[in-house]
Amino acid sequence: MIVLGSTGSIGVNTLRIAEEFGIDVEVLVAGNNVELLKEQVARFKPRIVVSAKPADIDAPVVFSGEEGILEALELAESRLVVNALVGFLGLRPTLRAIELGKRVALANKESLVVAGAFIDKSAITPIDSEHFGLWYILQNSAKPKRLLITASGGALRDWPIERIASATLADVLRHPNWSMGQKITIDSATMVNKLFEMLEAYWLFGTQNIDALIEPSSLIHAAVEFADGSTLLHASRPDMRLPIAYAILGRVEREVVKPIDLLQSSFAFRPIDPARYAVWQIKEELLKHPKRGVVVNAANEAAIARFLAGSFTFGDIAKAIIRAYEKFDVEPKSIEEIFTIDTEVRKYVETL
Repeated sequence: MIVLGSTGSIGVNTLRIAEEFGIDVEVLVAGNNVELLKEQVARFKPRIVVSAKPADIDAPVVFSGEEGILEALELAESRLVVNALVGFLGLRPTLRAIELGKRVALANKESLVVAGAFIDKSAITPIDSEHFGLWYILQNSAKPKRLLITASGGALRDWPIERIASATLADVLRHPNWSMGQKITIDSATMVNKLFEMLEAYWLFGTQNIDALIEPSSLIHAAVEFADGSTLLHASRPDMRLPIAYAILGRVEREVVKPIDLLQSSFAFRPIDPARYAVWQIKEELLKHPKRGVVVNAANEAAIARFLAGSFTFGDIAKAIIRAYEKFDVEPKSIEEIFTIDTEVRKYVETL
């Protein structure tokens, strides 16, 4: 198995599953968390490692940088790639893995968000809990009428609306349910994460009849409405090991996570209010023009970089995304155009 992004939360849980089910790890790819990567190398003994600091790594083959990731994919014999890289950086490895005939267990949302039209979805197995839930429900089910995914609402879901725009990074990172990386936790607070997951669902399941609701407990991950009026829901503990196990193994016949206790659980749903989550106002338009996901992703990554640098407030992230979406009314016609649009949008956001 090849694990891209091994020191992040998805990568760590992937290696837990590998250990539990006795799966060999041939390649580890990680960024700046060198100490954890060194521990993983000692434990799993991969043949190839890609690190931001290759001199610190003791492995038979060591690379660095984006080109190193692509070279590792070329050299690796493993047919399964878990892509848990964060952001636009994950696109080229997804494309190259598929070109090489490998199967991709995909946690890198941005690959489908920006290039879903140009990716062979039959080579993709999503790791997102929401898409796993939709897949789980749709096995041997009738044709669906509408797909629903759920959102936790992020760290600011119960804040007074007038305070949200001035939230600090520390405020935004206090996610109530999940332990995730910095970017995805910010995306959860803005609701960009759910925009991305709706685009992923569009490309994976081929329908625009998709919506999202807030379910604060994060126990229900997805629901499917059928033409007969019935609705099926997928519920499990908020533990990414379950979708990861299915993405890696295909089927799982033993307990991966403890079942939820229905007597101790309560479910309540809320609408996603554009007054609280400003990016939600472009949801319908984006679903009609899913190729424009490249604009939203580039604007979001550039805006988050400015928020982290202190030149944007939290509220400026959504404003920048909406302004970029309105300015760049473009749909890429090729993979090459995706990279051109990405560069142009980032430059625009940097000038706001």
